[in-house]
Amino acid sequence: MAQGARRAIGQVAAVVGLAVAVTAFLSVAAARHGFFDLRVYYGALNWWVHDGGEIYDFLRPNTQYGFTYPPFAALVMLPMAYLAWPAAITVSVVATVLVSTVVLWWLVDPIARRAGWARWFTLAVALCLAAAFEPMRETVNFGQVNMLLLFLVAVDLLRLLPAGSRWTGVGVGLATAIKLTPGIFIVYLLVTGRWRAAFTAMGAAAGATLLAGALFPDASREFWTEALWNTDRVGELAFVSNQSLRGVVARLNPEHPSILAWLGLVLVTLAVWAWRSRAAVAVGDEATGLALTGAAMCLVSPVTWVHHLVWLLPALILLVDNGVAAPARSLRRRLPLAGALVGYAFLISRIVWAWEGDFTGVGGFLGSNTYVWVSLALLLGLPIRRWATPTGGGPAGRGGPSGAAVEPGGVAQLPQPDRVAPAVQRHRIGGLLAVR
Repeated sequence: MAQGARRAIGQVAAVVGLAVAVTAFLSVAAARHGFFDLRVYYGALNWWVHDGGEIYDFLRPNTQYGFTYPPFAALVMLPMAYLAWPAAITVSVVATVLVSTVVLWWLVDPIARRAGWARWFTLAVALCLAAAFEPMRETVNFGQVNMLLLFLVAVDLLRLLPAGSRWTGVGVGLATAIKLTPGIFIVYLLVTGRWRAAFTAMGAAAGATLLAGALFPDASREFWTEALWNTDRVGELAFVSNQSLRGVVARLNPEHPSILAWLGLVLVTLAVWAWRSRAAVAVGDEATGLALTGAAMCLVSPVTWVHHLVWLLPALILLVDNGVAAPARSLRRRLPLAGALVGYAFLISRIVWAWEGDFTGVGGFLGSNTYVWVSLALLLGLPIRRWATPTGGGPAGRGGPSGAAVEPGGVAQLPQPDRVAPAVQRHRIGGLLAVR
């Protein structure tokens, strides 16, 4: 049998084995939420469309949860009101799987090409690992829209549009109109000097919001004047699933959480984020800018449920990217790969739920906020790939130093003078992965 065929068979066997292991892990570790959030959306839309009620007046029976997204999100989700419940579940799961596959492809394909790995094999491994990732499995099990928003933002920020495209910013704007928290990416564009893209994003967000306001004036009025400010609809701030800085502060004193302490932490976090984001974009490292902004968003948002932490996926993947690109057996390889492994291990573990009932004491403080510490570590420690220095065109120039062109996906091609011939490397690395 030819070496190529044996390698392919080994890779197929490795993927099947990993998929079986992940399935077994999920059968034990994954919580089953019965598409709770999707059921809230579905109930609210049917109440609104078929029963004549106002969408923001709806509460799921025996709960405090109602529709919390802006009116444009209701417009986007409106077809759900005309689907049977099983069809709504199918659309939600299929859409999440499809956009997750695309986003993962954008992030891992440049790594595979640089390292000489089989691209289908790299994507298959990434999908298996993503399925075990707690925020991802929570997104699917709740029927959430997180990956759809990450997809829209990634279209703008991973250099998937032509240089100088007038459409850059539309994805960020639409994501912001669907759910307000991605609006931090508009601030990111402003902070890093992409004025045209920032104003395009603001225009897209405003246009989508005005369209929804024209179509649904009563719902829009209720959202912007009442529902937006009703925090009881969101949930308990001190609940252990809230892995934001405000959740940390709330768990210190659930009865009277300090707003000043939270605001102070937010200001410091935003200052660090702005400094690091500008440094990343100044050398053309847009992917790291996206990852840093995703981590900052999770930290500064008043509420960051565990499923929102899918925004940490780009940072974890970029740690692997940095490790793979560094010289073999060097500290610059070991540290990022170790960081990615530790962060991923925590984020599949459900460790914070061990303190769901009692988060008091030093152990409770450290353990119940584990995912916040991971977000902070990624914000502070994610390397900026300085080989992506632009040759012109502003802080986000497309070029790089000699031998360091920026690839699609915003991932720079690191010069590797000690790199072996591609055919030899594919055989060596592919064989090693197949064995592992």
